[in-house]
Amino acid sequence: MMLNLASRAYDRRWRIDPIVRSLLDTDFYKLLMQQMIWKNFAEIPVTFSLINRSVAVRLADIIDRRELEAQLDHVRTLRLTNQERIWLAGNTFYGTEGIFQPAFLSWLSNLRLPDYEIRTVDGQYELTFSGPWAEVMLWEIYAVTIVNTLRNRAGLARLSELELDVLYSRAKTRLWGKLDRLADAGVTGIADFSTRRRGDFLFQEWAVLAAQDRLGSAFNGTSNVSLAQKHGLEAIGTNAHELPMVLTALADTAEDMRSAQYRVLDLWQQMYQGRLLVFLPDTYGTTQFLAGAPDWVADWTGLRVDSKDPFEAAEEAILWWQSRGRDPREKLVLFSDALDVDDILALDQALRGRCRLGFGWGTLFANDFRGCHPRNRDDLNPLSLVCKVTAVQGRPAIKLSDNVAKPTGPAEEIARYRRLFGEAGAAFRAIVA
Repeated sequence: MMLNLASRAYDRRWRIDPIVRSLLDTDFYKLLMQQMIWKNFAEIPVTFSLINRSVAVRLADIIDRRELEAQLDHVRTLRLTNQERIWLAGNTFYGTEGIFQPAFLSWLSNLRLPDYEIRTVDGQYELTFSGPWAEVMLWEIYAVTIVNTLRNRAGLARLSELELDVLYSRAKTRLWGKLDRLADAGVTGIADFSTRRRGDFLFQEWAVLAAQDRLGSAFNGTSNVSLAQKHGLEAIGTNAHELPMVLTALADTAEDMRSAQYRVLDLWQQMYQGRLLVFLPDTYGTTQFLAGAPDWVADWTGLRVDSKDPFEAAEEAILWWQSRGRDPREKLVLFSDALDVDDILALDQALRGRCRLGFGWGTLFANDFRGCHPRNRDDLNPLSLVCKVTAVQGRPAIKLSDNVAKPTGPAEEIARYRRLFGEAGAAFRAIVA
């Protein structure tokens, strides 16, 4: 497939071009979590909020509010199609058939996303989504994708068609060079995790096809469900921070708050097995999570490293598995935070043969336009945008993270959670994207 990305970007100025065209244009882990939430916590009221951690970029000064509202309104018109439902019902995911229950798919087919609220404050959009947890949770990916893409489109609109051609040529050449380096080094376990912070859907699709072509079987697939369906790729993903954040917010005692992060895993393994048993330990700190984890957690397939220094996190996990009498060489360590080719190569060199390795390559896979702009080399530098659950039944939802620069929630609640969970292993890391 050969796409003229420059022409498509240039033509977009003169017609409506929806950013999200399918409910499946989301990350696979959202559907997996949604099914578990639908079964256990469907009606719990929650609120998700958009957070721009790149505060120097005043999004409300860049993105037209009417355009933003039009894109959000379009998502609310989308429904799961019969073809998409049949594919979800009949496809094999992670080696398992029938992973999605018929009753869940029937419910999902009738889902209309709840409405949103939008305000402009100090040059930023305050965008919130409230409603029953099972219904509102899908907004996370769509919201970040839309805002990120509209910001990029605003930058592209200032370029001529020839300048756009130069921009895309530079970005595509850069990505191909990265893929060359990975292929030459024999790195395996690469997956696309770029949906939320991609340049746009077409560039993500080009990047995925390029990786598939250059890396072959070393490219595991994509987190984007729509692209997985379209191109016959493996849909990649497990679970995320919102699960322990919500269950901890629902807890009434300190003991129940600490145990909520393990209750999540117990509920998960009641629904999923095998390669889907990959846990994310850093919502309130990896070190405290591993220290208090029940022994059965060590039998899981592996863990995902998010905000901790990846080398430190891998070494900590290896020692933990050894202390629990498990062989780390049989366990998966999946890296997923702000990766780029140099990080992947260094991690592979340091850890190959000591554990199984996976690399969820995100922003700098399908949104690396740094220095590619023909006139303003910093105009399209990637943002750090997130959409996090911020309230549960009127209570604040808190994430601490292994990175002390990335907590979310009111300051007094963050302090309370730190007293409860401790700060062992937490450190500062610069936020890339």
